[in-house]
Amino acid sequence: MYIPSFQDVIDAHARIAPYVHRTPVLTSSYLNELTGAELFFKCENFQKAAAFKVRGASNAVFGLSDDMAALGVATHSSGNHALSLAYAAGRRGIPCHVVMPYTAPQAKKDAVIGYGGVITECEPSTSSREQVFARVAAQTGADFVHPYNDHRVIAGQGTCSRELVEQVTGLDAVIAPIGGGGMISGTCLSLSNIAPDIKIYAAEPEQADDAARSFRAGHIIADDAPVTVADGLKVPLKELTWHFVSTYVTDILTASEQEIVAAMRLTWARMKIVMEPSSAVPLATILKNPEVFAGKRIGIIVTGGNVDLDRLPWMYKTQQGE
Repeated sequence: MYIPSFQDVIDAHARIAPYVHRTPVLTSSYLNELTGAELFFKCENFQKAAAFKVRGASNAVFGLSDDMAALGVATHSSGNHALSLAYAAGRRGIPCHVVMPYTAPQAKKDAVIGYGGVITECEPSTSSREQVFARVAAQTGADFVHPYNDHRVIAGQGTCSRELVEQVTGLDAVIAPIGGGGMISGTCLSLSNIAPDIKIYAAEPEQADDAARSFRAGHIIADDAPVTVADGLKVPLKELTWHFVSTYVTDILTASEQEIVAAMRLTWARMKIVMEPSSAVPLATILKNPEVFAGKRIGIIVTGGNVDLDRLPWMYKTQQGE
């Protein structure tokens, strides 16, 4: 298992610069007053493809040799990695094959197709994803770019927090959502090298809390098919991301479905920005655990803004019922 170094992050930042945005950091006096903390939102919802995952995907795609790239790339993803890889492959002019659960938001499927990706649908479980993907990979011979358990992807995601600490000084902590752990791993990789005093928190839905349970147990616990409005956080940790989570993360906090939706709606109303449910989980956990963050300067990574505008979560009942 190759563990990426901070030099890999530096190299990734230079490699992907022509294809990604240096996203802005926004603040909200209302949310600062509400939480008792100074919050700095790193807005990857304004990123190319509206998701941080374009960083890791672009690093993987543009790091391929011409011979390897000729067969294209392939992955399995619930959405943001899929559309980000399709975006990067489109920019390089190579094929992109994606296995997606049939339950993935239509907006994300449309984006994959719009960027030129070819979708094969699967059941909404990790086991189905991997089985269907194995067939697609064998048929195409494409290079597998794992959504998060890939050193190229983690190095690319690490460029986000590297930018954040350049944009905001004196941070006490950074918090990001956690599913498979790619963004958190990249955050750990960068901050442990350039700002080791900054604490790193991960935020997770209560209904998909396998990372939190893994963190407490000291080993990976994988759920196959959790159900949560935060569709980007349904996948389990893998060995490479577990290395970073178990070594550098301070704590993993969770929020209920209702708390996630409320936080998402609050940011839409107060900050006037579009963020998807997965991106609202960090704010939900801050609101739930004010004593952990009060009086501190907190960086929040807003991971994406790909939502189905015809099915916003406050338009229907959450899985727990309301």
